[in-house]
Amino acid sequence: MSAAQKVLTRLNRLQRGVPFPIDSFYELGSEKSVQKAFSRLVKEGVVARVSKGFYARPKPLPSLPSIKTTASANEVARAWAKKHGYKLVSQGLESAYRLGFQTQAPMKAVYWSNGPSRRFKVGNEIVEIKHRSPVQLRWEGKPEGTLLRGLSVTPAEAVEMNNLTTAFKRLSLTGSEAKSVIHKLLESPLPKPWQIKLESFERTLP
Repeated sequence: MSAAQKVLTRLNRLQRGVPFPIDSFYELGSEKSVQKAFSRLVKEGVVARVSKGFYARPKPLPSLPSIKTTASANEVARAWAKKHGYKLVSQGLESAYRLGFQTQAPMKAVYWSNGPSRRFKVGNEIVEIKHRSPVQLRWEGKPEGTLLRGLSVTPAEAVEMNNLTTAFKRLSLTGSEAKSVIHKLLESPLPKPWQIKLESFERTLP
């Protein structure tokens, strides 16, 4: 079986609309032969190039099967992070909005990462990746991480105690869980005003 046939066989097993790196196919033949196969398949509409080094099988819209879409810029960014083993977390402004510290949602999708800063564009959708220090990326996927990033971009004087109560409720934290999260945050390099406010807030918890 030729490299082109092997590429097509594997492609047909992949889920439509999910981005993947082309180099995951290089084991099927020489790099040049795999790239040549992809170039031909892109022209035939079998697969679409969604970003440098990333492709996806077009996916028909359920309501209009004649119209096909590919992966979103957000999905490509996550595939890129997964490939390289980078962390990828919502930026501080997004966290602040989710917690209720800010009333306006960020105008564009931005992620913080320990990988290099870069930009992904698919159609009209744009996702930006900004390199940040490991400290700013702590507790990925955890409530304390969301709070850390939200607090880091919000002045302590702009947040009242009732705003903190709302934020902790949005994270579905019980009294003991909230205290545990606060203790972790107090050990992080948050500005002194936030340290003081969090200590005061902890005293209001049952």
